Amino acid sequence: MTTVVFGARGNVGRHVAAGLVERGVPVRPTSREPNPADFPPHARIVAADLERPDTLPAALEGADRVFLYAKPDGIEDFVAAAEAAGVRRVVLLSSGAVLQADAEKNPIARMHRTVESAIETSGLEWTFLRAGMFATNTLWWWQRSIREEGVVRLPYPEARTAPVHERDLAALAVTALTEPGHERHAYSVYGPAGLSLRQQVEHIGAAIGREVAVEAISVDRARAELSETMPAIGVEAVLAGWQAGTTAPPEVSAVVEEVTGRPGRTFAQWAMDHAHDFR
Repeated sequence: MTTVVFGARGNVGRHVAAGLVERGVPVRPTSREPNPADFPPHARIVAADLERPDTLPAALEGADRVFLYAKPDGIEDFVAAAEAAGVRRVVLLSSGAVLQADAEKNPIARMHRTVESAIETSGLEWTFLRAGMFATNTLWWWQRSIREEGVVRLPYPEARTAPVHERDLAALAVTALTEPGHERHAYSVYGPAGLSLRQQVEHIGAAIGREVAVEAISVDRARAELSETMPAIGVEAVLAGWQAGTTAPPEVSAVVEEVTGRPGRTFAQWAMDHAHDFR
């Protein structure tokens, strides 16, 4: 029962690969530029790129399950290659944006929905993990300013979000890949509790053992600073999510515990897990 993990060096994919290994499942990690040092010992690493169809048959040969991230370019080729290889089940890391009222106008939602649709209309069994805001996005936003200046600059310090730990997304994926009963399920995955951005900064400060200041700035300045580390599509999504968090409580979920049997990790736990990234 070989499982192919696309994006096995990524924030979620590497934990999916590790979780499958812990369960004794044969894993085939893939990467566009494989480096054995980035993967578990004795793993059969395959060079594969979802935008290069010629790389897919070798990656999928003999596999029956796949962990996939959303890449609309080439998705039809992936589906065809997976079906030809005899793959039965696909777990897709998707986005909660597909459920938003403005999904048709949202480029992130359209991208993920394109991939979902191609898989839904195939002969593959599927499970979608529609994730909300990733806790790891914090590294893009705040890592440099915390490490270099001990400060986080925010347009909406009191905005509330419910970040989800990447290990929880991986745990859901591993469960859906290895246990029955998750076929044709789309799980909306958010963190277990809503916190203001200021509170999230405080948790990081507690994890690294020093106070981190919060400075209120304009939206325009925040856009400029985020653009230094993120593509424009991500910047606008982040700002919109923060703004929404000023007027309504964020969605939270208990799906991690319901599916895996263990509670979802808190942001405080995430901050402790990543304390070294902010020191």
